[in-house]
Amino acid sequence: MAIKAKEVIRVNDKMQKGYQYELTASVGKNFDSEFNPELTPCEMLELGVFGGVYMRDCVKEFPTSWFKEAKLSPRADNKPVKEINYFGENASQPLKVWRQKSWIYKDDPRGWFQWYCRYFMGRRIKEEDARQIKRWKAIKRHIVQVKNNCRSGDESCRPRQRQAILHWAYDSRNI
Repeated sequence: MAIKAKEVIRVNDKMQKGYQYELTASVGKNFDSEFNPELTPCEMLELGVFGGVYMRDCVKEFPTSWFKEAKLSPRADNKPVKEINYFGENASQPLKVWRQKSWIYKDDPRGWFQWYCRYFMGRRIKEEDARQIKRWKAIKRHIVQVKNNCRSGDESCRPRQRQAILHWAYDSRNI
């Protein structure tokens, strides 16, 4: 699916009906200077994130290429399968917790990764982008903990924390 700037995307999935947004930037370009993710949404889905339950019903919103090699859960009950995750660990909190902590933006009911996918595609919302980028930058504290407590490249050290870092588009395989 080729998406061009100024295109309007209409969303009708299990969590959003009748939502639409406009793409105002080119796909994968014109990111805020403080936001430099190491992985694309496609790469994250291919590696295995969120137990494979994230966005299975959103394939019409995003490029089909993102889902060709994505590790998605076959479970109908929407429960994550930790073995699908790259590090084989469940590193996510339930959506209920995200809502309680006000981490969810009204237009992105699935949370940070949904925001990132839409940002990557070219949607820009100034205040929300700034909030999410601030949250993304805060994950660096976990990177520091892995660096301070693990030998470089030892993926068996702190796998749950590495999986959580991966969920934020940092390539924790390279720490």
